[in-house]
Amino acid sequence: MEAEEEGAKLSIYKAARRIKRRDNSLYNALRSIYQDSIFVSEISLLWPQLPLLANLRCGLWYSRAFHSTCYFKSTDGHTNNCSFSTARLNLHVAQLAGQKGGCIIVDSTRRGKRFPDSMSKTIPIWTCVFNRAIRDFRDSNGCHESVHQWDCSLHLPLWVSQTERASIEKRLEEWTLLLKASGADIASLAACLKKPLRPLWISQKTVIWLNEVPHHESWDFTPIILVSASSSVGMSQHGTTSEFSWNYIPGAGDDEESWARGLSPGLFWKHVYDLINSGPDVCNQKVADMVEKSRVNRAYRGESAPQITVKPLKSDSPAQEEPFVTYDASIVKTDTESSEDPGLSLLGSTNLAVGTSRIAADAANVDDCILNCDQESISVCLPSAESYMHLPIMTSKFDRFSLLTNLPKAVSFAKFNLSQGKRLLVCCNNGEDISVCVCLAILMSLFDEKGTFDDGKSFDAAQVTKWDMRRRLVYLCKFATDARPSRGNLRQVFNFLIGGKCVHDLDSGRDE
Repeated sequence: MEAEEEGAKLSIYKAARRIKRRDNSLYNALRSIYQDSIFVSEISLLWPQLPLLANLRCGLWYSRAFHSTCYFKSTDGHTNNCSFSTARLNLHVAQLAGQKGGCIIVDSTRRGKRFPDSMSKTIPIWTCVFNRAIRDFRDSNGCHESVHQWDCSLHLPLWVSQTERASIEKRLEEWTLLLKASGADIASLAACLKKPLRPLWISQKTVIWLNEVPHHESWDFTPIILVSASSSVGMSQHGTTSEFSWNYIPGAGDDEESWARGLSPGLFWKHVYDLINSGPDVCNQKVADMVEKSRVNRAYRGESAPQITVKPLKSDSPAQEEPFVTYDASIVKTDTESSEDPGLSLLGSTNLAVGTSRIAADAANVDDCILNCDQESISVCLPSAESYMHLPIMTSKFDRFSLLTNLPKAVSFAKFNLSQGKRLLVCCNNGEDISVCVCLAILMSLFDEKGTFDDGKSFDAAQVTKWDMRRRLVYLCKFATDARPSRGNLRQVFNFLIGGKCVHDLDSGRDE
């Protein structure tokens, strides 16, 4: 009897899992993203003068083209655990908002909320801290009239409790001091921003002014308009067309590794109508074909095109398992008018640059020497064999010591070339993590705080602290706005800089 009951429970569990897999299918995700993108497009048209930004990574799926991207993490706004991160200052967002009179940021959430925590608390904290730092800067420079009108209050949405508001307000002064001590260019922000930053929230349930939308210049603040793309529904919504039905997934763009099967936002929008009109039965195969074709085309052009396989979807029957597909590393298009080489960031006057291996493979973008940290080597035309070094460094998720082991060679290569006045490009697959960490180690080891090459004299004379490294990271991110170094890789950089004395900290899992 017990065995029969256990079998019945197991059968119910299998049935529930089968239904969940069917509802969370690739086609349902893509169809949901397309449906939500219509709402995002409608909102962006209300303020066409304001640049549209995607909050990485989820927000990147919800529009065909963005002006730029930003990186505000929801973990920085989790309940009773709010923080202000100097590793993710998003200075370019404040600069852009000042130049354009505001901006629109797109994100989404799967958790049944109307807004992700990145929009509910992370960005409101960010705007408040920046406003306070700018006020203090203007006050210290005698701009008393503008200071008097400068709003530094904390603007949170109504659904944040008073208890949590009070908890956040207690730490605002601490975070403001942290920002000012980080080395961020507050003077440029103060000159650029004519009105204080202030967040506004818009979701699919928001009642928008239908007859007359206020112009952004009419407000007495610089608007940071936060658009949550997904519909906050308590249960699955069922949609139908003339040919087939589909189930809506709120926040479908989140956690793309678990569902996208190698498809990238750029590739999705290139073939969006073909995918949407294909229906659920052939969607997976179409995506597999598109991803492989894109990979082959990039390989023909000499670009990095790694074959990273994705696990097949689980199935109750082995015969129903779907084939492996490969990962496509192409990126959604953004407005690159302000950048000579999209994917390439020059770090001030240091002769250092950070970028993607795709850019490095284009000899027209490279002047002197390349340090390639991608898993695959690239074919480049350089003056000599000594001008190219390949260090296949793995991210900390796969190897907690790979970066630490390779940094001595990387810094030695950089020292040899930079001392001769050469320009060095450090690249990796995405130009956001490993290459940024290698550049950070080079800056700390061979340059002074002003970004002047001194062959390591200031580094030898100083005792490096975590705060020193954070300040130098702020300097780097001023130029490489797409930088997103992981905590594990930053930990390895710090351990390298202090001579490996805290290598065991890598095993502890503690936050550095």
